[in-house]
Amino acid sequence: MAAFGKKKKASEFPDVIPVSEAIRKGDIFTKLTCLIMGAGNLARKQIIQGLLFLTGELAYILYMVFYGAKALQNFVTLGTETQKKVFNEATQVYEYATGDNSQLCLLYGVVTFFVTIGFILLWRAAIRSSYIAQKAQEAGKKPITFGQILKDLKDNRMYQLFLLFPFLGIILFTVMPLVFMILMAFTNYDRDHLPPGKLFDWVGFQNFARVLNAGGALGETFWRVLGWTIIWAIFATFLNYIFGIILAIIINRDGTKFKAFWRFIFVLTIAVPQFVSLLVVNTMIQEHGVINLLLKELFGVGPLPFLTNVTWARVTVIVINLWVGIPYTLLAVTGILKNIPAELYEAARVDGANAFVTFFKITMPYMMFVMTPNLITTFTGNINNFNVIYLLTNGAPACDTYYRGTAGKTDLLVTWLYKLTIDNKDYNLGAVIGILTFVLMATLSLITYRRTGSYKNEEGFS
Repeated sequence: MAAFGKKKKASEFPDVIPVSEAIRKGDIFTKLTCLIMGAGNLARKQIIQGLLFLTGELAYILYMVFYGAKALQNFVTLGTETQKKVFNEATQVYEYATGDNSQLCLLYGVVTFFVTIGFILLWRAAIRSSYIAQKAQEAGKKPITFGQILKDLKDNRMYQLFLLFPFLGIILFTVMPLVFMILMAFTNYDRDHLPPGKLFDWVGFQNFARVLNAGGALGETFWRVLGWTIIWAIFATFLNYIFGIILAIIINRDGTKFKAFWRFIFVLTIAVPQFVSLLVVNTMIQEHGVINLLLKELFGVGPLPFLTNVTWARVTVIVINLWVGIPYTLLAVTGILKNIPAELYEAARVDGANAFVTFFKITMPYMMFVMTPNLITTFTGNINNFNVIYLLTNGAPACDTYYRGTAGKTDLLVTWLYKLTIDNKDYNLGAVIGILTFVLMATLSLITYRRTGSYKNEEGFS
């Protein structure tokens, strides 16, 4: 019991010291560390720490000499030599002479920037380490050994070790690719400048000006697709929410029998992979699909223009999205309804409130308080709802007046972005639209959430 009740010893290591203070108050060895990393540690017999810092500095210098300096130069120019066709006198055939690859120039430049940032952090750590050792020596104590650092890491800072590899993974596989794609928006990397055969260059904010200029074909397409994207997100979010609430209340009411069965029926659509359901429905709503055949056979109507008329196509995707999305709302709302305190309803009945008043005074405010963050994330998710649009209509019906015919009347920004990059090879425009979509979603989400009761009064319904 004593072992379990023993309080864990806190770390004896000093808090983080500002680098400016270490440089200002440091002795000659600490100041020397600014040039030769690890010098202060080596001078105070911290051999392992000193060698590790020195090795890191040498590795960075070697990287910059052999790779980094050239990578930064190519990052600025994005390459100067194009791939050329050269006649080989010896073989009497034409060969391609390797030139610069702008895509690799951009990528290696981004990598070098991140390596440099890592080196700067290591350099700051070396100065702090030297200053900490100096302060310990001035206080008549032995500087911290490498073994003590490992022991402290094990006893008090194990979370740092566990977080190290996920952190590096985020940097390598999320942050760096994002930076690479963002920088692509400031180039002319399109189907007319595809490496390695051709080079692309920096163009600044020209791509953003083209996309936002409503007077051009590209700008007009962007604003029209953006307008439909917002309309789609509003209908797809709030119709799912409203009908999900109605369905959940009907099933959850005291007079409804076989509640579990009805929930199972509606939730069954979740068990089928969404892309399978959408592809099946896409086949059914074709001009000669099952639905049109049945309508013609039974009522002599059709074929209905599900994919050829703009209004029909947009209404179709909204309605089918209800079938796909309502079960998720049903599950969430059912859980909330079962957790609303029964005392609130009993008090309302005592006061003479009817079902209508109870719903709008108790049920709806409670659900809005709990589900507003979910509504915001659902709205942003619907702005990027690639599956429903791409698999159901693929953006149809087509529109020749849109930019190079790349977008259709039901395309969202995300599906248009996909077509621009994968089909049309306009990677710079795809990057611009991706950035603008992110700015739109982040702005709307933050503004909306900060105005909700969930943010302002977190304990309101606790």
